[in-house]
Amino acid sequence: MLVPGRSEEEQVPGDGTVALVAPPEWSLGEVRSRFESAFRSAAIGMALVSIEGEWLEVNEAFCRILGHRRDELKNTTLQALTHPEDVESDEGTFLDLLSGRVPSYQVEKRYRDAAGDYVWVGLTVSLVRDLGGEPLYVLSQVQDISDRKEKASRLEYLIDHDFLTGLFNRRHFQQEVVREADRMAREGAKSAVLVIDLDNFKRVNDTLGHRAGDDFLKSVAGALRQRRRDTDILARVGGDEFAMLLPHADADQAHGVAESVVKTIARQVAVLGEQAIPMTASVGIALFDGSPALAVLEFADLAMYEAKEAGRNRVAMYRPGITRPGKVSRRTEVELIRSAIAEDRMVLYCQPILDLKTRQVSQYELLVRLRTEGESEPLLPSSFLYVAERFNLIQAIDCWVASKAVELIAEYGRAGVRLVLHVNLSGKSIGDPSVAAFIEQAMADAHVDPACLVFELTETAAITNIEDAKTFADRIRVRGCRLALDDFGSGFGSFSYLKGLPFDYVKIDGDFIHGLAGSPMDRLVVEAIVGIARGMGKKTIAEFVPNEDTCRLLERCGVDYAQGHHVGRATPLREGLPLST
Repeated sequence: MLVPGRSEEEQVPGDGTVALVAPPEWSLGEVRSRFESAFRSAAIGMALVSIEGEWLEVNEAFCRILGHRRDELKNTTLQALTHPEDVESDEGTFLDLLSGRVPSYQVEKRYRDAAGDYVWVGLTVSLVRDLGGEPLYVLSQVQDISDRKEKASRLEYLIDHDFLTGLFNRRHFQQEVVREADRMAREGAKSAVLVIDLDNFKRVNDTLGHRAGDDFLKSVAGALRQRRRDTDILARVGGDEFAMLLPHADADQAHGVAESVVKTIARQVAVLGEQAIPMTASVGIALFDGSPALAVLEFADLAMYEAKEAGRNRVAMYRPGITRPGKVSRRTEVELIRSAIAEDRMVLYCQPILDLKTRQVSQYELLVRLRTEGESEPLLPSSFLYVAERFNLIQAIDCWVASKAVELIAEYGRAGVRLVLHVNLSGKSIGDPSVAAFIEQAMADAHVDPACLVFELTETAAITNIEDAKTFADRIRVRGCRLALDDFGSGFGSFSYLKGLPFDYVKIDGDFIHGLAGSPMDRLVVEAIVGIARGMGKKTIAEFVPNEDTCRLLERCGVDYAQGHHVGRATPLREGLPLST
């Protein structure tokens, strides 16, 4: 298998680039025979290529990779089979090899196969020189890496795209917004962002089911894809929320696009059998005005809420400093929460938890409130926690409450009192590793008993973020903290989720408690929850206990703890705790 036109002596490398090391008793013919045998039978593709790029010799494995016969390959050239986009980079690397700057190299490139398609291959390329150091030919080892490339491409696609609709996802959309903000800073062009939220989409899932809901989201994505401009970036950024980036669009153009989106979605109908639910959308617009890129997204989100508050099925544009008279807007609420966090205007209340066996208060749940100027009473959680979660402020609030709980446990510990506190965490907090890290560090710094901290996760948050809930629960329980599953029974599949989550307490949803005395069905549910919880080694806490009769009934059902107005209302922290230190 020697290359024509070269003697045996000429084809022995002179610089060690490629060398065959043989025992001294082997003749040069034996070396050649063994090399030819290894070349032909190698499991990976092997090829000898002339300096001019002609195929001199190939093995069967290489022919299988490309589907070409040996004689077909010898009638073509390396460049003719190389993907046009790979030719230039390949030539540059090859020149480095010829010049001696590199002894060999590895590269991934595409060859055209017999069907005309391109196959990804991984090459290891070495140069064979004669005794005088002159290049003779190139030896290539070739592996088919198409499967690996396809998987990598698929993974890259999934990183940037929404699985359900095929649109870009929030991560990629945010990156595009950042790039657009940078471009505008350089060029001074106009651009806008739209946030599109379907109105009352929950009704579709509740009435027609999640499969019909998914089908409807895909149809909305298709309709939006058809009406967008070529330069627009369209993404699904939430469950029923979409967003569009409109490069080179001023206020009037952005408003026109938004109006057409509203009309487009108003023509969509969610259908299951003979049931049909029409749908509308609220659209918020924000223009790039020099604000940070992600702030523009937030402004569009705020404008979308303005559209919802104005009646839905309409468009609203974010205008700094403008609030509709007589009503607190979402943007005002966000600013209020931010300032409360920055100025330490959050306050803690506590509510006692009664041990039904000892009839002693043994634990307290911490509840956060927000002080506002000109108001005698702080705002209840229902007034601000939804907005805080929507705009990623909830993690800061949860960390603040957790840090205060740790301080209180340490303070009471120094006074010789064991204080057990329950702290509520949102779904976003359990999915944020930095929150768990913050809690761990706070406990370590204060040297508190982790068992004095009970973190409560609502059932709906745990189910929505089941993997995050498991990860958080495992991590925090390893540190010695305990966990409670709040509002148990409020969602579907409660018991099946319970077996997969390592909680210590199950808080029975108040809907089963406040009417317990007059509802045999509620009593059956409570007894079932208690029975399963006990079998799994978990304690139960009944919420919203209204009176002593219910307390006695709960005790007979086997419930361990009670919480509610009868046991004690939520009161300012120092008024409700057992002693002041």
